[in-house]
Amino acid sequence: MHTFSADPGTPSSVQSGLGRRLAARIAKFDARLFQIAFLATLLSIGVLLRDFSLRPEQMALTFAAGLATQWLWVRHLRLKNVGLLSAAITCFGLSILLRADTLWVHPLIAALAISAKFLIRVGGKHVYNPANLGVILAITLLPGAWISPGQWGNDLAYALWFVALGGLVVQRARRMDISWMFLACFLGLCIARFAWLGVPFARGLTLLTHQTQSGALLLFAFFMISDPMTIPNRAGARLFYAAAVALAAFLWQFYLYRPNGLIWALFLLAPMVPLLDRLLPGARHQWQPAAGLPAAGQKGDAVAPAS
Repeated sequence: MHTFSADPGTPSSVQSGLGRRLAARIAKFDARLFQIAFLATLLSIGVLLRDFSLRPEQMALTFAAGLATQWLWVRHLRLKNVGLLSAAITCFGLSILLRADTLWVHPLIAALAISAKFLIRVGGKHVYNPANLGVILAITLLPGAWISPGQWGNDLAYALWFVALGGLVVQRARRMDISWMFLACFLGLCIARFAWLGVPFARGLTLLTHQTQSGALLLFAFFMISDPMTIPNRAGARLFYAAAVALAAFLWQFYLYRPNGLIWALFLLAPMVPLLDRLLPGARHQWQPAAGLPAAGQKGDAVAPAS
């Protein structure tokens, strides 16, 4: 009778070692690279294939203005170790959500949103998610601008892709808690509303399933409210903030009966974050901490604000 033992040379051992090395290499990548890849895919599917109201010139001008603005601010402030990744994410977000009748709205909003990161700051963090702020500025101040949050439809396949890829990004950014807390609170409030209205179970389940497959809801949960630069540093504060945003969005949509509740809730409650950071301090997130750089408040070259 022969006995077999694990041998480092066996194919399974080799594959396991390769898998571990591959996982280690992936872990070294900046989480924003995964986010950019996902948003690029989303823009291609949702906009180019299903929504033709966004013109290629608008996308090109958005990226040109946004990246140029980021570069100018970094050069002006002489910041170290600040690239263009966060600006590219903002440009993708504006291209996905914002629509306008003219060519100049997108580049103007991109420049304003990126500039706000460097101008509206508390405690070394920018207060507003740039894409969120840009969309709000556009629909409130500029004529012929509107939000297009639902061009992906409610296909289950898209919802699964949102959850899988979005979850990868927030996990890499160590901020998955706020995404799941927001979804649990918002959907829980929807269930409570169905019960209050006496909606039959089968009908309520259908409505809830439809809600959970919403591209706009999942995009918001995994790529906007989970932005680690604009949420509380401490885990407990993040959970409270997620619940507050969910409640505000729910009331905006189902009590005030106004559109774009997710976008408005995040914008209106963003100033709460500096207060929570002051009351419940915690370690601030950094995408890729660089060894040897002076810590915030120490002497030395200007260090990039987390962006």
